[in-house]
Amino acid sequence: MTQRVEHSYTADDIQVLEGLEAVRKRPGMYIGTTSLRGLHHLVWEIVDNAIDEALAGYADRILVTVDKDNIVTVEDNGRGMPVGIHEKTGKSSVETIFTVLHAGGKFGGGAYKVSGGLHGVGASVVNALSEWLEVNVHLNGKEYFIRFEHGGHAVADLKEIGKTDKHGSIVRFKADPTIFTETLVYDHDTLRDRLQQLAFLNKGISITFDDQRFEHKPTEYLYRGGLKEYITFLNKTKDPIHTDVISTEGESDGIQVEVALQYNETYMPNVYSFCNNINTHEGGTHEEGFRLTMNRILNKLARDKNYLKPDDDNFQADDIREGLTAIVSVKHPDPQYEGQTKTRLGNAEVKKVVSDLFGPAFERYLYENPSITKIILEKIQMAASARIAARKAKELTRRKGALDFASLPGKLADCSNRNPELCEIYLVEGDSAGGSAKSGRDREFQAILPLRGKVINVEKARLTKIYDNNEIRTMFTAFGCGFGEELDLSKLRYHKIVIMTDADVDGAHIRTLLLTFFYRFLRPVIEGGYVYFAQPPLYRISKNKVDKYCYSDAELEAAKKELGDKFSIQRYKGLGEMDAQQLWETTMDPKVRILNQVTIDNAMEADMVFDMLMGDEVEPRRNFITENAHFVKNLDI
Repeated sequence: MTQRVEHSYTADDIQVLEGLEAVRKRPGMYIGTTSLRGLHHLVWEIVDNAIDEALAGYADRILVTVDKDNIVTVEDNGRGMPVGIHEKTGKSSVETIFTVLHAGGKFGGGAYKVSGGLHGVGASVVNALSEWLEVNVHLNGKEYFIRFEHGGHAVADLKEIGKTDKHGSIVRFKADPTIFTETLVYDHDTLRDRLQQLAFLNKGISITFDDQRFEHKPTEYLYRGGLKEYITFLNKTKDPIHTDVISTEGESDGIQVEVALQYNETYMPNVYSFCNNINTHEGGTHEEGFRLTMNRILNKLARDKNYLKPDDDNFQADDIREGLTAIVSVKHPDPQYEGQTKTRLGNAEVKKVVSDLFGPAFERYLYENPSITKIILEKIQMAASARIAARKAKELTRRKGALDFASLPGKLADCSNRNPELCEIYLVEGDSAGGSAKSGRDREFQAILPLRGKVINVEKARLTKIYDNNEIRTMFTAFGCGFGEELDLSKLRYHKIVIMTDADVDGAHIRTLLLTFFYRFLRPVIEGGYVYFAQPPLYRISKNKVDKYCYSDAELEAAKKELGDKFSIQRYKGLGEMDAQQLWETTMDPKVRILNQVTIDNAMEADMVFDMLMGDEVEPRRNFITENAHFVKNLDI
């Protein structure tokens, strides 16, 4: 567990910065959105407070409970919040923490050395956006209680309600339905994955998740190996090329650094970085320090051991990253974030701290383990050779016009509109369905690109083979935005890319292959919200020359009851079974169609799923299908 920070935690540590009036009026300013993501944000703010108490060395157990009414309880065994009267507010410190924006132990610089809160607004914003919130504090043998209602107003002052031998804090709240109008139901998997991630990132802290909405036993996450265990978890669907997870940790100038890495047999790198438990998926100075140090040490070793000749260029960063799974985690007392989504760490000093702490340990490990060094350098050397071959294939792709607007592929039936915001392209499985789609579309704004056969599995192929694949080149050409480092979203020719496949196993496989391609080569296109699934109907039910289309078994049963006796049912197993008019009426007409937008809420989880679904290991894939089969409503096998 983190070394204890010897400092008091009293009313004097609670520093007041500003009021709370605007939170309910503009909740998006404080939690980003009032959708499901914002609902989960409430949980993270309270959990982060408990994590901060643990990082300070005063707690080692956290319990998160969701009951059948979606009421959340977060309990820790820390010191307990201070209960004394706050000098500036004249209220108890507990009430101050939960009613004054930016009031807490994080701002004075004393009670908490580092803080993991997403915005530092924490408890008060959760209170403001809750129908009600209750706090129990166990401190110095006494238990205290306070309840807030109607957006953060205390029902009464904090009061002592009994004696206790416990210590710590319990926060229980119900999100306000007038704020979170979209949903009040927490997603089990989202909560589980984040709590497990927090346990990996903070070794020695026990985090238990008790979701009482399901018949599951509470799950405890406790990882004394920290990031080493996290790497093993992330690589469980891959084949590591060395058994050790290489790791190091240390502290300098108040900045804690932990790094872990392991190479595997895949071609795609997966490097993740965190600052104060926040996933900095735009990278930053900590990731830069790690990358530069890796490049310097491995290139030096490659020359010392003759993997590089005197006249050879150094291995490039992409060569060194191929098949690498790595995590860089820093804890910083004053992090500064940059980037559009504030998830890029900007503190300049962090680059040197990471380099100074990680570099010597990594270099020493490689010199002490020559057999592992040999395996790693051979993989990097192969990656460099493949990169050179891939560059030639990429240049050939360019010469064939794959990025040239004037040389669009012949099988693309383009739309006449040239405004990308109004244009959409359907990726259609097979020539038969492609023909129906071409005939049934609105030529003004809908383009059709038929794909022949199954797209190459980019998870298992080297770049040379991928760039040489006709279907891949055709899509690159049609989209027009480039790929890899040259990708420019401003040049994307369609702001809706719609994957339209059959509702059977083969169609699901093609969807997964296409998603894997987008995830690996055009991920900003997914992140920009440009990728969708079409949802064709499963059934047509007819009576007296009147057709009704059903998109699920539930809709079919409802239609049967509505129509009474003597109807006919057609089960659509493929898009080719519908003529042009039917395809337009059911799947392509913007007035009635159903489009499901593809999002990446958790890139690490998505990466593991793609590895598992498209990799070589059969057993994890079988287990996944077995565990998730009950979610599938309309799948022909």
